[in-house]
Amino acid sequence: MLSMRHKRMVRAASLAYLDAMHLGDALSETSRLARQGPAVSFEFFPPKTEAGWAPLFKSIADFAELSPEFVSVTYGAGGTTRDKTHALVLRIRRETSIEPVPHLTCIGHTKDDVRRILELYAQNGVETILALRGDPPVGARFHSLGDFQQASDLVRFIRVEGARLGVHGGRGFAIGVAGFPEGHPETPNTLHQLDHLKAKVDEGADYIVTQLFFDNHAFHDWRERCTLAGIRVPITAGIMPIPSITGMQRMADLAAGTRFPAALLSQLSRAANDARAVEDAGIAWAEQQCRDLVAHNIEGIHFYTLNKSDATRRICKALNLPCTKSRA
Repeated sequence: MLSMRHKRMVRAASLAYLDAMHLGDALSETSRLARQGPAVSFEFFPPKTEAGWAPLFKSIADFAELSPEFVSVTYGAGGTTRDKTHALVLRIRRETSIEPVPHLTCIGHTKDDVRRILELYAQNGVETILALRGDPPVGARFHSLGDFQQASDLVRFIRVEGARLGVHGGRGFAIGVAGFPEGHPETPNTLHQLDHLKAKVDEGADYIVTQLFFDNHAFHDWRERCTLAGIRVPITAGIMPIPSITGMQRMADLAAGTRFPAALLSQLSRAANDARAVEDAGIAWAEQQCRDLVAHNIEGIHFYTLNKSDATRRICKALNLPCTKSRA
């Protein structure tokens, strides 16, 4: 149970941020039309060492100039970066005007663990959570899902706790969940994949952020199937400009099942002996993807940045996305 002092602190923090727009509303079709384009957001990951904090915050300052709708902060497999994730989220909240969205996962967490984390965030005015099932730590032979068997269970818990804590005036945390346009390797049945996504939405998810993808045709088909399944919350498309051939190979390992279209591989192959040309080809492909997404009225574009701003800045500027218009 919360102490009276803790309750007062949570309420004060909630009131201080009461004027912040609920992210589900900020990603809505109405907001997209008012903004004249999709919401733009970025993903960061916590530094591995103390020495990494300074360059990361220099990069975050560069991203802040683009006025993103929000930035998400990753949560290592099995919660392995838990403390660093919390530290980065709270520092972004305190020191920038950016809306931080922490990842929160099922694996290895009890309800008491998650309750304490949510109280910490509510106390500090962090009002949006990206709820994920998560992955076990690398090399782990056994892992526990803790008290949450599916991401939908975590969504339900966050929704109830957010209302209890008075977040967003009692509306609760804005909750994002993951979507997989090209399928999830652990659920080969694509009908079941949509069932899982629909369950998360039915439990209270306000928006979807997709796994990275390079094939827009697959994304558009999946988006239409979401509509047919009755999934009607805003969708933010995950885009990652390929930085290098090595980076592409790493993506293929981490995002298992992601397809690399032949046209993309052909362009990268022609540039393979020139690192700058490979980077330019990766950016050009991502720019082409974003241009197509904007033409199809996507609600949001979420850039997997690898904590570096150059590629993302180039794409946003080339497309004159809403985050750059005020600074054009």
